[in-house]
Amino acid sequence: MAYREVAVIEVREMLRAWMAGKGLRRVAEQAGVDRKTVRRYTDAAVAAGLDRDGGEDQLTDELIGQVVAGVRPDRPAGRGSAWESLETEREQIVEWVGKDLTVVKIGELLARQGVVVPHRTLHRFCVERTGYRGRGAGDTVRVADGTPGVECQIDFAKMGLLYDPSAGRRRVVHALIFTAVFSRHMFVWLTFAQTLEAVVAGCEAAWRHFDGVFRVLIPDNASAMVAKADAVNPQFTVGWLEYAQARGFVTDAARVRSPQDKPRVERTVQYVRGNFFAGETFVDLADAQARAETWCRDKAGLRIHGTIHARPAEVFAEHEATALLPAPETPYEVPIYVEVKVHRDYHVQVGKALYSAPKAYIGQQVQARADAELVKLFHRGQLIKTHPRQRPGGRCTDPEDLPAEKTAYALRDLQRLTRAAAAHGENVGIYAERLLDDKLPWTRMRQVYRLLGLAKRYGSGPADTACGKALDIDVISVTKIASMLEHATENTPTPAPAAARAATQARFARDPREFRRVKPYWMKVIDGGGEATTR
Repeated sequence: MAYREVAVIEVREMLRAWMAGKGLRRVAEQAGVDRKTVRRYTDAAVAAGLDRDGGEDQLTDELIGQVVAGVRPDRPAGRGSAWESLETEREQIVEWVGKDLTVVKIGELLARQGVVVPHRTLHRFCVERTGYRGRGAGDTVRVADGTPGVECQIDFAKMGLLYDPSAGRRRVVHALIFTAVFSRHMFVWLTFAQTLEAVVAGCEAAWRHFDGVFRVLIPDNASAMVAKADAVNPQFTVGWLEYAQARGFVTDAARVRSPQDKPRVERTVQYVRGNFFAGETFVDLADAQARAETWCRDKAGLRIHGTIHARPAEVFAEHEATALLPAPETPYEVPIYVEVKVHRDYHVQVGKALYSAPKAYIGQQVQARADAELVKLFHRGQLIKTHPRQRPGGRCTDPEDLPAEKTAYALRDLQRLTRAAAAHGENVGIYAERLLDDKLPWTRMRQVYRLLGLAKRYGSGPADTACGKALDIDVISVTKIASMLEHATENTPTPAPAAARAATQARFARDPREFRRVKPYWMKVIDGGGEATTR
């Protein structure tokens, strides 16, 4: 297994299990990491102020960020030094594997040559680089049922075809079957998909049916729950881990192609398919689901089970019902997890909506988590931004994420724009307000930006004088302000009003020759191109 970066949810899962009293080895097996890795994370958490005897509310995003920053290894090639040392001995290891030597024996032979590596690293190397598969499957034994109310095995099973009104055709329907290990009490959830949303919906319905949550779920390796299957350390998807944290259970996934790891639910697949689904006619999925719940309660739950020789529903009610975790009081909203890039416009796209990110992360990949209320952006385990969730097509922009000189324009913030103008003088601020005095003020924002540019170019004092002079004669035009500043006429006395000028001038101020009537061009063409004459 190659080196991978441990996700934020996985770090929280490790610390949550450690706070629950589990040992480092068990936490490592559950999280799918090395025991030494767990120790580094727990030591960093204690150094960050985590109290093992305290509540899980200590596991905030800020604390997780401190923990990740404290233990994140620096491995540019994605491998450690032990793996690199094995690469140099690869041909020899392949030869030993071909002779059916065990990994333990290969480790001893390497140690004689001075190559000492952890057994787990050597085993991973042999599996990935040499085709080593280990010993074949041996005989199986019957495993005890365990403590009542602890384990529940789940499995997907194909049922048959069912009409889907939304698609307008018949589709394959699957059953997500829940079987309590101790009592064999069952629940069946029908679905057309095997996505995380479908699995979570089935689990939520199961908890309502059982009126509680089992402490351990044993599923198969469905991609919605298991990101990478492994016989010892399966890697769960971030969405499934967070759901398990929300409901308080842990997951013990079965091995690939190993039905003996969840025999209780495997034995019920044929029973559900043959006794419930086969030969029945259902109107749609809702009708089938309602009848499935009735069948689980009245038929499967009250039959005499062939193994326990008792009615599963009665055994469940007597021994398991009181041992379950409390049933959820509020529905669970499945979050969206996506890795996105911060674009040049300071935004990322999550769920077809735009959210701003700080300038420092432009061009970088960040991890986004979006639920029904919030969108959180993470970078290398650190929470860098939180926004309220927007509908598809919406946008949420924090002004602090944008450059100060572009914020007002990007957000159409007229008040911010007028304040920026007023900083160059009272008259400049009033002139900006007059420019924006329109039914569609944002269409005139560029004029105010030009006014600000003139104030920066020629200085606040001349700009304020020019704006005051223009306001005196009620001329609202940035072009006029620009002309005054360009020709340095802002201090020239204002001309007298037109009525005063008319009293001191002749009736006709223009040259009388300007009023001569000239023959139009088309008449000159008719006359043969002669000179135009006056009448």
